Amino acid sequence: MTRMPTEIAPMTPRVSSPAEPALYARNPTRQRYRVAPGAILTLQLGAGDQLQVIDTEGCQPAELMALDSDGNPALAALALESDPQGTFIAQQRHYPVDFPDAARLWSDSTPAGHSRSLICHQPVTVLLAAPGGKTSVHQQQRASELCVWHTPAQPADPSTRLPVPLAEVIDEFTLHPGTARAYVVKAGDYIQVADVAGRQCSDFVAFSHQALAQGQCVELDPTVTRTLSSLAYPGPGLFSKFYDQQMQPMLEVVQDTVGRHDTFALACTARYYESQGYFGHDNCSDNISRALQPYGVAARPGWPAINFFFNTSIDAHQQLQVDEPWSRPGDYVLLRALQDLVCVSTACPDDIDPANGWQPTDIHIRTYSAKEHFSHAMTTRITADAEPVLTRQSGFYPMLSQMTQQFTDYRGWWLPTQFNQAGRTQEYLACREKVAVMDLSALRKFEVIGPDAEALLDYCLTRDIRKLAIGQVVYSALCYPHGGMLDDGTLLRLGQDNFRWIGGEDYAGIWLREQAERLGMKVWIKSASDQIHNLAVQGPLSRELLKQLIWTPANQPSLESLSWFRFTQGRLDDYNGCPLMVSRTGYTGELGYEIWCHPDDAAQLWQRLWELGEPMGLTPLGLDALDTLRIEAGLIFAGYEFCDQTDPFTAGIGFCVPLKSKQGDFIGREALLERRDHPQQKLVGLLLQGNEPAHHGDPVYQGRAQVGVITSATHSPLLGRCIALCRIDVRYATPGLSLEIGKLDGQQKRILADVCAPIFYDPEKTRVRA
Repeated sequence: MTRMPTEIAPMTPRVSSPAEPALYARNPTRQRYRVAPGAILTLQLGAGDQLQVIDTEGCQPAELMALDSDGNPALAALALESDPQGTFIAQQRHYPVDFPDAARLWSDSTPAGHSRSLICHQPVTVLLAAPGGKTSVHQQQRASELCVWHTPAQPADPSTRLPVPLAEVIDEFTLHPGTARAYVVKAGDYIQVADVAGRQCSDFVAFSHQALAQGQCVELDPTVTRTLSSLAYPGPGLFSKFYDQQMQPMLEVVQDTVGRHDTFALACTARYYESQGYFGHDNCSDNISRALQPYGVAARPGWPAINFFFNTSIDAHQQLQVDEPWSRPGDYVLLRALQDLVCVSTACPDDIDPANGWQPTDIHIRTYSAKEHFSHAMTTRITADAEPVLTRQSGFYPMLSQMTQQFTDYRGWWLPTQFNQAGRTQEYLACREKVAVMDLSALRKFEVIGPDAEALLDYCLTRDIRKLAIGQVVYSALCYPHGGMLDDGTLLRLGQDNFRWIGGEDYAGIWLREQAERLGMKVWIKSASDQIHNLAVQGPLSRELLKQLIWTPANQPSLESLSWFRFTQGRLDDYNGCPLMVSRTGYTGELGYEIWCHPDDAAQLWQRLWELGEPMGLTPLGLDALDTLRIEAGLIFAGYEFCDQTDPFTAGIGFCVPLKSKQGDFIGREALLERRDHPQQKLVGLLLQGNEPAHHGDPVYQGRAQVGVITSATHSPLLGRCIALCRIDVRYATPGLSLEIGKLDGQQKRILADVCAPIFYDPEKTRVRA
């Protein structure tokens, strides 16, 4: 019997609709702004505009002042009335005493996420503040940010919405896709290359103006730059220079809000488009050649260029990959000219691949005078759509910068790597033998307060928080439901309903807030990283030093009697000194403490610490030496020993997951039970034979098969040999077992190593407990 063919139903066209939260600013109907704690935001509103103000973290007042075109009060335009308590803006802007008060949008006890919407009835200038001032380190009611959404009645084209100038502008111009422009920049002046709408490539070339005047062509050279900086792309900081063919610095990177650019290939060429079948397509190389004609520079079919915002990379198979740029709307790179330059910038016309997100848009160029001052900075964002925050300086930075110029951007803060007068080994030895001090202000701090604070933390952390006493500190992990770690850190209990979480991850605050909202808990999570800075004072003489400058009241433990993982509240020197908190904690494996203060008090604390500590051999400690100290002590580090795919057992901190004794449920419990009972990997130590070091990411082999990976490695001055922490298959975690660390391709060269416990120094913790 003949079968009739089965009829095939027509398929619905498949549509690409990825989630792209970073491009929210392309929305022409809404714009979002952040009001930093204690700061004021200025906005221009038109008739019919809508304004929504959100208390992101809760318990944060909002103050609003409106002015008409003549500078007169105009709160009525928003149907608001002045409030006698609304004096923050007037005081900060130094308005006359009789100037009308601003409006308070809500009380001081609002829940997180509380908002208020307003409609503007006439054009006004709005000043919106998140009032707040200096809060003692002992207190927890800190100022927090506000989120503002502006919905204009007449939406503007987002592709023309230029970022706010960084300072007074010398010159500026917009480059439309498929165009280029040459311009002269004097030595010391600044160049800002801004991506207006996001995900748009801009090629950049530069020439010595003096050399061109003499008929010579001395240009920026990508190969020299990569070689001298040892980086694929220079960033703000110590290695921030672009060089010419004669190895002379031409440009310095001052600020970069993207941090991911190209591999310094050619600007797009006519030949590239022709090879794809697009003849006569606009291209950046020809545009650069035309822009340089007035300067007598010969045309080239392809120009080596800095491809700002262009996302290229080389994969594991040595293939050059191209994808959509990382840049968001308004992102920029700020450069400083180190000699007189002729520059050319382009707005790339590439619309046949992801180079410009398939949709070429504008690039905006601004130049600023050498008299301006811009701090070196990159940006961090807590979430993909968060407002960028430039690299911050702690309250101790002014003193540290006098002792070293070697700083690195550590998770959005400038921290020193090593110091001029000591260096890594001497800093290490000072901590092991005497006393050392380190700036750890980059740690994230969150106040968790309210009647449900204990219940929330017990549910979110792996430790049994109900057992935590007031004045006690506990180390814990923060896990996702699948058991992977979000963060690790310490929790301080300041009161019955008052806690302070200290970790390394900004997102931890959002995570805690989300869980509290989901559970309907009455609890507030307030960010405190900018208002609490801290020093670690570590080493055998740390107690002897600190007892001379920490005064404690009778109802608090004295410095001498402070037990391990406890904290005390006190003041500097005496009853009238600035408020401090001191915890007996650290990250070195030595007897040590951490001192917590308000950044305004940092200079005073630093001065007194050095006055008393220098005769005792006090030495500053950088991140390089700290890395050696913590590896010797077997202390884990985010991004090395753990990530969101690593559970606490695999990371070597299973002791902070009391699955048997903790009665309450917590996030990740079921997954952690399974991972504990069926472990796949384990953290071990490796003692290397010989003097060749291992590095993070090196594969570890048993025969031809890879069985593990190096998470951290260093040379131990104490042991006189190279050591490493290694995440390895549990079948090969036996102490004394010989393994091999792979170099090159893992097969051509091997370093012999023996498995040992992942704590190389003082495994019984006798030093920290002393």
